[in-house]
Amino acid sequence: MSNDNKNFVLFAVLAALILFGWPVITRTFFPAANPPVTKIEGGKTKPLPNPSADPTADSPTAIRDRNVVLAETPRVRIETPTLKGSINLKGARIDDLILTKYDETIAKNSPPIRLLSPAGTTDAYFAGFGWRGAEGFAPPAADAVWQASGQLLAPNRPVTLTAANATGQRFAIELSVDQNYMFTVRQTVANAGGAPISVAPYSYVTRVGVSKDPDSWTIHTGPMSAHNGAADYSVNFKDIDKAPATFTSKGGWFGFVDKYWLTAAIPDQGADVTAQFRAGANQTYQADYTAAPKTVAPGAAMVTTGRFFAGAKEVNLLDRYEDTLGIPHFGKAIDWGWFEVIEKPIFKYLDWLFRMVGNFGLAIILLTLTVRLIMFPVAQRQFASMAGMRALQPKLKALQERYKDDKPRLQQEMMGLYKQEGVNPLAGCLPTLIQIPIFYALYKVLMLTIEMRHQPFVLWIKDLSAPDPLTPVNLFGLLNFTPPHFIAIGVIPILLGVSMWAQFRLNPQPMDDVQKQVFSLMPWVLMFVMAPFAVGLQVYWITSNLLTIAQQQWLYSRHPGLKTAAAK
Repeated sequence: MSNDNKNFVLFAVLAALILFGWPVITRTFFPAANPPVTKIEGGKTKPLPNPSADPTADSPTAIRDRNVVLAETPRVRIETPTLKGSINLKGARIDDLILTKYDETIAKNSPPIRLLSPAGTTDAYFAGFGWRGAEGFAPPAADAVWQASGQLLAPNRPVTLTAANATGQRFAIELSVDQNYMFTVRQTVANAGGAPISVAPYSYVTRVGVSKDPDSWTIHTGPMSAHNGAADYSVNFKDIDKAPATFTSKGGWFGFVDKYWLTAAIPDQGADVTAQFRAGANQTYQADYTAAPKTVAPGAAMVTTGRFFAGAKEVNLLDRYEDTLGIPHFGKAIDWGWFEVIEKPIFKYLDWLFRMVGNFGLAIILLTLTVRLIMFPVAQRQFASMAGMRALQPKLKALQERYKDDKPRLQQEMMGLYKQEGVNPLAGCLPTLIQIPIFYALYKVLMLTIEMRHQPFVLWIKDLSAPDPLTPVNLFGLLNFTPPHFIAIGVIPILLGVSMWAQFRLNPQPMDDVQKQVFSLMPWVLMFVMAPFAVGLQVYWITSNLLTIAQQQWLYSRHPGLKTAAAK
């Protein structure tokens, strides 16, 4: 077998490994896309349920029905433009909350996302507040029933919960909420007893079960905190199954992140706190902090103010809380990673385009146009390099004939020729290299930001952050079967492969036969590789390919010699 054939066989084997091993790689390192939101059956688009969208979804194994549990204790209603739920007066817990702006699926009758659910239901998720003290100090018990000053918590309508103990201390928790997802918690303990007391306020968030979103190499879900001047993604559920993770900090925040949702206990940013993540029985996990204890003299009172966030990780909203409330690294509840410096500007620009045109698919196309426009000078240099390479082809062929049995010498002579003629064969790769971080940034934006969730484009594409559900393998849904994942190639990935093939056809043909075969196969390999990814990414890539083809055709029209050379 000749060396060329060996190289081609090696490429074919590597391509097969990538093709069939790619699902494993994406599951481990790159979550491919959100779950599909639709299924094509009988040629019609049908919404699919999305249990992972609901961190506290009911299931057949629920301990008790949620409505029954909610009716067992006295409650204060919560109503804001974005939240609906109730405060449990037994234990002073916020344990019933739905996010009214976000639905579980794209179906018209889909229920909204439920974020918090009371203890006693499957996947319970709640927050609470209280005090600890020295021996002899008796704060309200966990099952104490508090008295409420009103029956509704709403913006500009705070509610105060009060309780007392037998030793003369009175306790108050004043809760207020803004128009979005931030609660302000003002805890007061008044000492009407005859002796000083040592008091330390605390707050906690408790959940049953781990996040339904995968914790991956690129996107962190699970316990998260910001303390001592940095965001901390290092703790996961498996870690705290083995041992609690503890921190000391001035201020900061501590909670749990899902891909789109966040709960966080936020102390006074001037307070020294001890915080921890810990696991309990029955897969229960808790994030909590306790402030440093202070002495309250008889007749005096201690007031502390913390916050509790429960809601969607909207980019601009988190950044605004970070800036206006001074909550450190609150915007980093979205795990942008190392490329944040590119990802956030891409998101901001894409979001602005969306607000201008009203469709995220069109916004992605306009983003691609913008990128190509900025890179126009670089692309021109790429084509100049292509022209130079074409001019050298007769000389390169002569070298191939002369040194066909001496590969090292051939390489040496070719490099010498490139240097002599001032041509860089790698210059054509520059536009591709520059686009890699932009492409990765768009991948993270589509994967991470709730603003992209359930955003439709046209026709059957109902969610640009999910894979294309329309595949010819089952005759576009007319056949009643679901093809295996690795061959369920959608229409958009096929268009991506075709556009890439057309673009490669316009490029100068490689001198080496093996390289020609590799380049002829590459579009179809990449078609399979890209199929599990978000449709929005493929729309970007297809648009970029079409623009490249148009630019090349325009150059060929201005320089007919280039086209003639390409046809040889």
